[in-house]
Amino acid sequence: MAPSIRLAPAARSLFDEPLAIAVQGLGPRQQVTLRTSLRDETGELFQASARYQAGDDGQLDLTRCPALPGGSFSGLEPMGLLWALQPQKPFWRLVKRDVQSPFLLQLEVFEGHGERPGQLLAQAQHERAFLRDGVRRVPVRAGRIRATLFLPPGDGPFPGIIDLYGTGGGLPEYRACLLANHGFAVLALAFYSYEDLPKGMKEFHLEYFEEAVNYMLQHTQVKGPGIGLLGHSKGGDLCVSMASFLKGITATALINGSVANVGAVLHYKDITIPPLGINPKRVKVGKSGIADIIDALNNPLEGPDQQSFIPLEKAECSFLFVVGQDDHNWKSEFFAVEGSKRLQAHGKAKPEIVCYPGAGHYIEPPFFPMCAASMHLLFGKPVMWGGEPKAHCEAQIDAWRQIQAFFHKHLTGEPSGTPSKL
Repeated sequence: MAPSIRLAPAARSLFDEPLAIAVQGLGPRQQVTLRTSLRDETGELFQASARYQAGDDGQLDLTRCPALPGGSFSGLEPMGLLWALQPQKPFWRLVKRDVQSPFLLQLEVFEGHGERPGQLLAQAQHERAFLRDGVRRVPVRAGRIRATLFLPPGDGPFPGIIDLYGTGGGLPEYRACLLANHGFAVLALAFYSYEDLPKGMKEFHLEYFEEAVNYMLQHTQVKGPGIGLLGHSKGGDLCVSMASFLKGITATALINGSVANVGAVLHYKDITIPPLGINPKRVKVGKSGIADIIDALNNPLEGPDQQSFIPLEKAECSFLFVVGQDDHNWKSEFFAVEGSKRLQAHGKAKPEIVCYPGAGHYIEPPFFPMCAASMHLLFGKPVMWGGEPKAHCEAQIDAWRQIQAFFHKHLTGEPSGTPSKL
């Protein structure tokens, strides 16, 4: 029997779902190298490889066989060939722009453990998709709103969430659509550098975000009485501002967010919140040319920078802070703790804070490979995001569960209906 790769699901899986990988038809205790390859939509290549030894029966099941030292990872890591994918181009991050097409994953099995690949023994292709069958993708151009709404299959109404990314701008849809696969109506909202929205990040008007909240509250497919907010990085402090000043917010989840306004002036009616000050002298640049910006921001508890602290005690919602304790973008854990102190000092409920040792700044949906460093739009040079690949991957899996459970609890009043597969 010639060697062959067996995958479950066989041909196609959702990106945030586990993929079972096995090789059959090898010789007893045969040494092989497995390699995965994936090209993003710009054509950039991501690869990972691991060294294995088949069992006495010539079978190799990644759920039971540990990877041997010398590859991208070692130990029992059934999903290692996905989370260990690394770009061949420096400072490049894996993102999905067109969620309607899958990523194509190539798997190859080579003879031996050499530095160069040995003879190709077997290969397979697999689609990693973002949209579950029946999920509707609806471009939204209502008033000033530039967004995409994802609706789960069925009649609804569904618990509603607005999803915001950070300083990259544009309209990332991949987290929103993956969340919609799990039964939420999710609005991926652009807020700058997209179509006719402002090109730069000089100032934001909360009235724009208020339009988006009202759009969701009035939508027939969105279950009221309130909606949820999910924000990462700069999107996090925008969500805190929305929760603090706007009506109709029931639950706000922040992934490595800030409780101070960062990067741009924020306006709402007659209120202006200045951005937290930055001291470029506190940026450390290593020999590699990668900047560590963790100390660049001023402390929002001191001097005039206190004006940048968002008055989150005004919020009428529940909060969840997801914290990567190795975040090098800014001090996410400090922000979460200070936000919690401020809420409790004003008699509000203590927020949920989930901390992940070894997780960096970009805590994405499960199985996105960790991005250790990439270009920062505001600093104009590559910065380190922090994180240790295995710990970061485990954090992404758990955080995804925690976020869904949090929104189920506060938007539907019931615990998450589906037990996790992991």
